Amino acid sequence: MWKRGKSTGTTANRQCFSLVHQYIQRFNEVSGSKTAAIRRRSKTSGVMITQYLVNMPEGKSTPDFQCKPMAVTIEKGKLAVFKAVVTGDPKPDVSWRRAKGTLSDKEKFQTKYDESTEEHILEIHKVSVAETDTYKCFAANEYGKAVCTTTLTVTEASTNPADFRKLLKKSKVETADGESDERFWDAMLKADRNDYERICSEFGVKDLHLILKKLDEKKKERSQNKRKQDDIIPYDENGTEKHSLKSVGRTTNFSVNGLMQKDTELCKGDIQEANLRNAGLPQMDPEKFILPAEFKFSKVDFVIKIQEIKAEEREDALFECVLTHPLPNITWMGKGNILEDGEKYNLTMSDHKLIHRLLIKDCQMLDKGIYSAVVGNISCNAWLVVEADSNPAPGGERRPRKTTVARGARTDFEKVAQEQQLKIQGEMEKLLAAVNAKYGAGHITDKLSLEELALEELTLILSTGGKHSKVTGQDSNELASENESSGYDEDEDATDQDKHTVSPKQDQKPKDALDGESARLKDDIRCDETEDGTESSTHMRRKRHAPPIEDLVIDPGVQFICGLTDVSAIINEIAELTCKLSSEDCEGAWFRDGKQIFPDESFTITKDGPIHKLVISKCTEEHSGKYRFEADGRKTEAMINVKDPPRFDLEDLSAFTEPKTVKVGHNAIFKLHFLGHKPIKIQWFREGEELQDDNNTRIEKSASHSRLLLSRCQRKDTGEIKIKLKNEHGFTEALSRLIVLDKPTPPLGPAEVTESSATCIEFRWRPPKDDGGSPVINYIMERQQVGRNTWKKIGEIPGVSSYRDTGVERGRKYCYRIRAVTAEGTSEVTETDEMQAGTLAFPGPPAPPKVVSAFDDCINLSWAPPSNTGGSRILGYILEKRKKGSNLWSVVNANDELIKEKKYAVKDVVSGMEYEFRVTAINLSGAGEFSSPSEFVFARDPKKPPGKVTGLKVTETSYTHLVLTWTKPEDKPGIQDEARGYFVEIRQADCIEWSRCNSTPIIMTSFSVKGLKSMDMYWVKVIAINDGGESEPEELPNYVLAMPSPVRPRFTNNKMKSFFVVRAGNSVRITVNFEASPRPAIIWLKDNVPVTKRITISNSDGSSQLLIPSSERSDSGIYSILVKNLIGQETLSAEVRVTDDPKPPGPVELEENVPGTVTVIWEPSPDEKRDDRLHYTVSKLDSTKRSWVTVADRLFNNKFTVCNIMHGREYHFRVYAKNDMGISAPSESPTWGVEKKKEKFLVSVPTMKDCDLRCAPSFIVPLKLHTAPKGYECYMSCAVKGNPKPRITWYRNHISLNTNTNYYISNACGVCTMLILRVGPKDMGEYSVIAENSLGRAECSTILNVRE
Repeated sequence: MWKRGKSTGTTANRQCFSLVHQYIQRFNEVSGSKTAAIRRRSKTSGVMITQYLVNMPEGKSTPDFQCKPMAVTIEKGKLAVFKAVVTGDPKPDVSWRRAKGTLSDKEKFQTKYDESTEEHILEIHKVSVAETDTYKCFAANEYGKAVCTTTLTVTEASTNPADFRKLLKKSKVETADGESDERFWDAMLKADRNDYERICSEFGVKDLHLILKKLDEKKKERSQNKRKQDDIIPYDENGTEKHSLKSVGRTTNFSVNGLMQKDTELCKGDIQEANLRNAGLPQMDPEKFILPAEFKFSKVDFVIKIQEIKAEEREDALFECVLTHPLPNITWMGKGNILEDGEKYNLTMSDHKLIHRLLIKDCQMLDKGIYSAVVGNISCNAWLVVEADSNPAPGGERRPRKTTVARGARTDFEKVAQEQQLKIQGEMEKLLAAVNAKYGAGHITDKLSLEELALEELTLILSTGGKHSKVTGQDSNELASENESSGYDEDEDATDQDKHTVSPKQDQKPKDALDGESARLKDDIRCDETEDGTESSTHMRRKRHAPPIEDLVIDPGVQFICGLTDVSAIINEIAELTCKLSSEDCEGAWFRDGKQIFPDESFTITKDGPIHKLVISKCTEEHSGKYRFEADGRKTEAMINVKDPPRFDLEDLSAFTEPKTVKVGHNAIFKLHFLGHKPIKIQWFREGEELQDDNNTRIEKSASHSRLLLSRCQRKDTGEIKIKLKNEHGFTEALSRLIVLDKPTPPLGPAEVTESSATCIEFRWRPPKDDGGSPVINYIMERQQVGRNTWKKIGEIPGVSSYRDTGVERGRKYCYRIRAVTAEGTSEVTETDEMQAGTLAFPGPPAPPKVVSAFDDCINLSWAPPSNTGGSRILGYILEKRKKGSNLWSVVNANDELIKEKKYAVKDVVSGMEYEFRVTAINLSGAGEFSSPSEFVFARDPKKPPGKVTGLKVTETSYTHLVLTWTKPEDKPGIQDEARGYFVEIRQADCIEWSRCNSTPIIMTSFSVKGLKSMDMYWVKVIAINDGGESEPEELPNYVLAMPSPVRPRFTNNKMKSFFVVRAGNSVRITVNFEASPRPAIIWLKDNVPVTKRITISNSDGSSQLLIPSSERSDSGIYSILVKNLIGQETLSAEVRVTDDPKPPGPVELEENVPGTVTVIWEPSPDEKRDDRLHYTVSKLDSTKRSWVTVADRLFNNKFTVCNIMHGREYHFRVYAKNDMGISAPSESPTWGVEKKKEKFLVSVPTMKDCDLRCAPSFIVPLKLHTAPKGYECYMSCAVKGNPKPRITWYRNHISLNTNTNYYISNACGVCTMLILRVGPKDMGEYSVIAENSLGRAECSTILNVRE
């Protein structure tokens, strides 16, 4: 059974708001202007807001924290995460800082932004003790800023309890000057927690986290001093939160109420109970074991977190989670608000308090958002996505709701919870073993002392995460004194929590262990200790002293590991009670209401090792009562409540849930059998309204069934039928649906004419409002000509609410009757208005065209259709244009090419000219009236914002000023336009706000920023501006220190070429940009030798240029620049090759070494020795062809063998010399040819057969991979065959190149060639050739790479 968990732990929180804002006046030393700022507290506690303006603009707001980051305590080496949600208009910029360091390590400190949850996240990876600090989160916009603080505490895991105690006493550091002032501590002890931060700032104390720890210690010391004087443990100083530890018999109930985390205003817990056995072995049921507050929130986590749910409207959504330890309640939040149990939300938990569920009933679009389950500082969240109902009920009827859970693999929550229970039981067994090992039988004589030691041991183990090791060898007196001094007080790490004092109420118990009485009687003896024999509201704390070891020792005996829990059972079903002992050999006895139970037909008693079970096979009301199990003088009790709630017969319920369909005027009967404790209240509902007996409704009720009779049902009776049964043990409901069928209502008018011409009328109407429960099958159409009395039946048309009548006469008027037909009958008639066909009605004028956008070569227009269409549909539009100052209108589109859409891109414009436009509509009758002209518009590109400035650098710095220089952004037409001015902005390194140094844009590309503070760090950026707006800011990569600083030489033109090719006679110009301070010495070298005087060197600030006015081949070499100053030196080199068009090769000779081949041999070109990049190309001319064919390229030797030489043909060869600059004149070879000997010609006439020479295209020689230098030509070729002659198409990146004039394409006798004169980066890509004819298609591709 599920229990409904409610949030019971409420705390009276006080929110302190400042009644008067403190105005802080500041003077700007540079401008002399005065500004004011308002500081105020946010509604979110711990957040301070600074407002810059007294009167805020409408709709604008200062930043604020909707959810501030929470304090984190985490072990060393793990991931720490801070999350914050900020609001404000404009959207604030968020930054993070820490008090004792920086966040410059990007690998350790990472900031993120989650768009789905709008959370700003700071992640600290692999935390160490050095990251223990106070962290601040800043949110700022132009109207103000908001600041909040949080803390990170990094602990080192320890397995030794002594080390853990030392760790709690650790973290003492050097105090600030204000901490030694007694006035500071008096103010902190008397102040409200909301004023802590203000007091610390007044006294100059920065480490608020450490101060809060010391403040807790001082409160503890003051409380102990008061306790020593009065021997009384007082309540909390605030008087609003109480803590108690009550000891009754052998059971200690520890409860902490009202722990509240102030920062987030979320209830951190309501500790219901923690039962410990006082004999040294605590009796703890995992279902009732609740962790102490200080450890509960640092150790409790989610085994299974809530998952995203996608639900449709009106469905129920169920979120589920499983905890590591049982809790009586958790906090559920939806979209930032705490959810409470009620009609909308149902909060439930399992009996063992490990599974918690949130049921959202009847989901609507407003419920969409993020939902969270919060357990102290641990939380998990998931989205609820609400989608529109994919199958809405007709007529607004309600459908039965269904529950939607998270998608994906379905997890067995009960199985996971049971496994977690077993894990908790294992932890309890380890705890018992640790207590027995630490406190041996010879050290403890007081059972109450053993109880307190067990509680202390449990707290210590939980604080160390279950890693507490055994501690032996301590004297009993030392243990007693240690427990006496420490008590049950623990320091709390939470920054905003008050100090709480635990006040245990001790009970005395007789110590006579040898009086012969049974252990049961000893357990029942309970005596409450009061002061002076009277009751008092002030609880006394009994001091205990460990007696000598020689005193009487009491054996703890068998203990309960897991006790009984209350069970709610259903009558006639199985109920089970289970408990677990610490020993497997102990027998026990079961009792009900004081009487022992023995096995019979109703009861089954089993024992499986230490686990004892009592099973009731078939529960009756007589089995309700208190059950007890006793073993070795120990006992545990629980209640069994047998309930008999109303229940439906399953067969009847299955039939009842099926929808019932009846025709109008018929009766509908619903009947259900049920069981349950009498009396049972029976209620029937229809669409949420309770039904009562009347003329058409009759309700029959009996002890075992109920019957609902609805007489003469009407269409309006369609809806949800619900029966509700209720008795003192519970209630149940069942849903069904009633569908009443009837004939449809008439189709809805008025009819809308969509087209009217001389030959047809087309119109449409709306379907019936109510189809009677059955879809419309057909429509019955009738027509009447106006002026006649007869109606002509047109017939039935399919169930589409439109009709096109082509049997009309021109100029006549008609009326139509329409009836809807369904399976249940025919509707009443709907008559349309008069409709006329065949008149010449021209459309009215459209709205004047509007200019959407304008460019140099195109103007985009749009317009609205005419309000009067002339009774027929618009076929299209005609658009006209006129230049400014002219009276002649010209048609943009031809009359036979109407514009179908209500927009058009006019491309027939001249850049810089001004135009106006008008448009007319055309229908079946013809063209209508022209619209009014549009506004005049220039055919030019709109202004674009300028690009980012380049080369931003600091050329001079001093203690009071710095000088910036930059290069104006490049003008890229269509992307970025020319800059008209610049703004310079700076900000100090410890400030997040930028300030402009110039109020109006400057034209120069340099600026001197004055008024700097000596030795301060500044960030600088420059923004370009023009009529199109501001550019992206260009920011210096590093901060600038306000002091003169030398700069090591550094070259800035990273994209400068390292290889230059220059034609002899042309000039050589190499420009190098650099940064250096002080001004460096510049030396140019050629092949590591200083350059000659004929080379001109020009130096300036930040650049140097080498100029050769008229280059010669001897100028080729490697040129280097050496920039050197006092700080260092840098060198940059570039290779220059001076060359010219090569001279042709020498004479060409031909040899035949192998039949069918010719070896071409030529003398080298005179330039071969001077140019190591020179190579040769060989071309061939066949006497049977008219074109020269290149047979070899990039030859670095002086001969080449040509194959496929045919006898009987003449061949000519040419050899070219090529280099980086161009190609030489050809050297031609003598004619090569061998005449074929004529033989006697014999004619034999064979039998002729028709030969089909047709074939599909195929590539004989495919394309090859090409890599060409930038600026040079590239030649591609391939060979293809096919009959009929195939059609050749070249493509680059799947774009046709046949019409592109930048590529020279030819196809001669199947040899396909393409020539690119100057190859550039834009020519890189995949090139393909496609050959097609009637028989097939072939494709060949290659890749072109361009190198610098």
